[in-house]
Amino acid sequence: MSGSVSMSGDATPFPQDSAEGLDGAAAQAPDQAEATLADDAAEVPAEAATPEPPSADPVQRVAQLEAQLQALQAEHESLRSQYMRIAADFDNFRKRQSRDQEDLRVQIACTTLSEILPVVDNFERARQQLEPQAEEAQTIHRSYQGLYKQLVDVFKQLGVSPMRVEGEPFDPNLHEAVLREPSEEHVEDVVIAELQRGYHLNGRVLRHALVKVSMGPGPQGGASESQPSEHGA
Repeated sequence: MSGSVSMSGDATPFPQDSAEGLDGAAAQAPDQAEATLADDAAEVPAEAATPEPPSADPVQRVAQLEAQLQALQAEHESLRSQYMRIAADFDNFRKRQSRDQEDLRVQIACTTLSEILPVVDNFERARQQLEPQAEEAQTIHRSYQGLYKQLVDVFKQLGVSPMRVEGEPFDPNLHEAVLREPSEEHVEDVVIAELQRGYHLNGRVLRHALVKVSMGPGPQGGASESQPSEHGA
């Protein structure tokens, strides 16, 4: 029993110096980190930390500024020229689009109104031929005249106007000569009769007038004969 007690009494406790060694290493770690950062900062080149100073020579500095100014002026002129070209192209495009739209509108109006003109011609023929005598026929005629007047008013509102051609010089831009005949009353190339009325649309020719044109005084004692005309619109 005594031997066992002496063995337990000789047991060696944990060494204290190992704990002290851990505390010392922990205390030295911040100091080593600060030393490493200081060494890295010392290795950074001085020119990377500060911008390059301007040239010390005033003449060279002025030359550099003048070169930069000339480059900026050239770039400004180039951009200004590009802007002016783009603005001019856009203005031309806008005008062309407006003109094309107006031409298309007039073309559609001419096509539509040209389809209605034969109806107006029929009204004109009926108005010239009908001479109602009875009261009932006169009532129908007045209704017909009111309808015709309404149609004419609509044409006027749309800018359609009839041509006045009799007694006017023949103009192939306005007239289409269907017949030519001698005339003692009119000189040559004067319209002496309107065979089909022509119309304007806002100053443009909507339909050429079909006319008969004078050939001037015929042969003495000769018969007057109408001849087909070679003139065209």
